[in-house]
Amino acid sequence: MGNKQTNNKKKKKKKAKMKTWKKVLFVIFIILVIAIGMFIYRVQKNGGGVSGMLATVVGHDENTKKNLGEFRVLLLGISTDQEGVDLTDTIMVASYNPNTQKATLLSIPRDTYTGKTPARATAYEKINALYNISHRPDETLKKVNDITGLNIQYYVVIKTEALIKLVDVIGGVTFNVPIKMDYDDLGQDLHIHLEPGEQLLDGDKAEQLVRFRHNNNNTTYPVEYGDNDTGRMRTQREFIMQVIKQTAQPSNIFKLGDILDIAEEYVETNIDFDVAKDYIPYIVEFNTDNMLTAVLPGRNTNENSNGAWVFLHDEKETEKLIQELFYDRDIEETEEDETEDGTTSTNSNKESISIEVLNGSGISNKLQKVVDQLKGAGYKVTRTGSTTTTAKTTIVNKKNVKETLLKNMQNVLGAGTISNSESSSSKVDVTIIIGKDFEN
Repeated sequence: MGNKQTNNKKKKKKKAKMKTWKKVLFVIFIILVIAIGMFIYRVQKNGGGVSGMLATVVGHDENTKKNLGEFRVLLLGISTDQEGVDLTDTIMVASYNPNTQKATLLSIPRDTYTGKTPARATAYEKINALYNISHRPDETLKKVNDITGLNIQYYVVIKTEALIKLVDVIGGVTFNVPIKMDYDDLGQDLHIHLEPGEQLLDGDKAEQLVRFRHNNNNTTYPVEYGDNDTGRMRTQREFIMQVIKQTAQPSNIFKLGDILDIAEEYVETNIDFDVAKDYIPYIVEFNTDNMLTAVLPGRNTNENSNGAWVFLHDEKETEKLIQELFYDRDIEETEEDETEDGTTSTNSNKESISIEVLNGSGISNKLQKVVDQLKGAGYKVTRTGSTTTTAKTTIVNKKNVKETLLKNMQNVLGAGTISNSESSSSKVDVTIIIGKDFEN
């Protein structure tokens, strides 16, 4: 009788434990359902798809992208086939705007003269030699900023091996080779043999493509394509566009580890991870059809340049091109623009806007830097002054200025959160408060 009672007690305890576990599992299930539901909701709020999922994973909300400005970076491609020689034969300025999904690639000719006196020009003053001399990419970055007037903060130095290995990791890049390429350089152990037409290029052939300038018989790209270095830079830009397009495919997410390993070994950059992670979720949706490409305007010459062949950029044409590529592209120059509430904005072009700049960075020379950048982009600064120190740059809309122009100011400065604080009594249309985050 005692054994029977003991068994019954054990059965009751077992049933009680089972009920408890069922309750626990049910609660866990409910929590998972809620968590998954919230995750899906946030993904949708962040735009849905792969981009929305990645944005949610890194902690973005629906306002994060709105406050991201245009990202600009200097790309330096280095050929490492000659020991002790690190010439930057590929030099490009790249920009990407996550809100407009537009991008730009501007090639800087490798022979661009960076000195002050062309009559005494030497090969050491060509822009492609600067990195080889000091191995400091920031020096090349400064010269590019001086030439373009852009406030580029970031650089990426890419060794030849990185391109070769990346192309192989993603399974090759389909590209339309523009002409037959037949060149041999025994000294560099460089052999280029490519047939024209669309084909799948592996890493080795990709290197041949981007390094080609002329054939063994001295023929080169046709004039209508862009001969010699001009043609080479065009091919490089178009190939990079295809590499970006084919690398950004969702299927390559599973190869991210291999891609990061390549970057760690063969890429040098000053881009902080926190900056990169803000842009990565949106670049996966980038369409290369939205990319503009161009080359720095100027001319090749050895006249009045100490006999050295150099490229002298045209300052006026450069200023005009920079304006078109980086500042005017996202602005529709209309006299009236309808806002979301049905009202119209009379402040719809640069010339009609009055801007006040207040320095809250704590560094005096940043004020003039901001004023110069705004004026260089075609804006009118009517008032300047100082204010209390603040961490973040803010662009305050005081008079219903259209949003595309405010975002353009954000892109010009490379910083700034846009806010609205309309005031009919304000003497300016926009107040820009410079924060510590503005880099000069």
